[in-house]
Amino acid sequence: MNLNDFQDLKAQLSTSSKIAIVSHRNPDGDAYGSSLALYHMLQQFNHEVTVVSPNDCPQFLKWLPGIEHIVVFEQDESNGTAILQQADIVFTLDFNALHRVGEKMQVVLEQINPTYIMIDHHQQPDDYAQFTYVDELICSTCQLLYSFFEKLNWQEYIHQEIATCLYTGILTDTGSFRFPSTTSETHRIVANLLDLGANHSKIYNAIHNVNTYHRMQLLGVALKNMKMLKDSRTAYITLSDRELKRYNYQKGDTEGFVNYALSLENIIFAAIFIEDKKQGIIKISFRSVGDFSVNAFARAHFSGGGHINAAGGRSELNLKQTVEKFLDLVPQYKNELLS
Repeated sequence: MNLNDFQDLKAQLSTSSKIAIVSHRNPDGDAYGSSLALYHMLQQFNHEVTVVSPNDCPQFLKWLPGIEHIVVFEQDESNGTAILQQADIVFTLDFNALHRVGEKMQVVLEQINPTYIMIDHHQQPDDYAQFTYVDELICSTCQLLYSFFEKLNWQEYIHQEIATCLYTGILTDTGSFRFPSTTSETHRIVANLLDLGANHSKIYNAIHNVNTYHRMQLLGVALKNMKMLKDSRTAYITLSDRELKRYNYQKGDTEGFVNYALSLENIIFAAIFIEDKKQGIIKISFRSVGDFSVNAFARAHFSGGGHINAAGGRSELNLKQTVEKFLDLVPQYKNELLS
């Protein structure tokens, strides 16, 4: 977006409108953090604003301010559809292709004709939006949204709840400021958010320090199932549907498990394969360090994508066949992985 785009958008947002904010399916801290931050911001300008989420979020995000106002499309399809059909403006946050919302909600989004505004930090965006504010080098959509507010001269409207939501997305998408995408500018923005009332210790504890007994037992299973491919500097984890049910799996319980595989000495490529019999797929998360692009790997082989060092994918093969496919592919990348 250039200066004229921001001026046009600011003019469009100066009059009361019906606005829907859409996050991607299986929302994480950055998706809900950015969605709710924008929700709280736009409410101050007398818009009729609703966040429509394809499905529900993990338990560790249930404390976010304003989360009780989110309409979950999967749970209330008729209401979610009506909100989207009536919207003058639809913001899509933390994703850049409409298939990321799931098939039923995608159909609705493709049939309506609002002004689409995309704010995102993933690679290779689709071209459905009239306004796109995208930078794949930025660590999180929440950091990008903070910049978006600055360009609209809305800094003075960032209150404590907005600061809390933005901090949450930055914290989670940087791996608590560990990932290479964390820059000095990230820390400057975070400092401002702390000054505006974000409580960093409460946010961190709410996200990372609340574990159930069953989640810890499931982590033990995941670690037991972990395998290493030393010759390719690769490690992977599997979790079957039976194992998930045995330990009373709840949405979000496997968050971060893949990072245990990546933390192994001399490993630069990690994956976790999670059987989802309800959807009939294998859900996959990929992580890497250095220059090996899991975004390219996921796009090429597992109908996914994301960032250079963090991406997701899916497989319609069964768990055993999916892992076998992965094991057949890894040797093809051995030169990249060893370099």
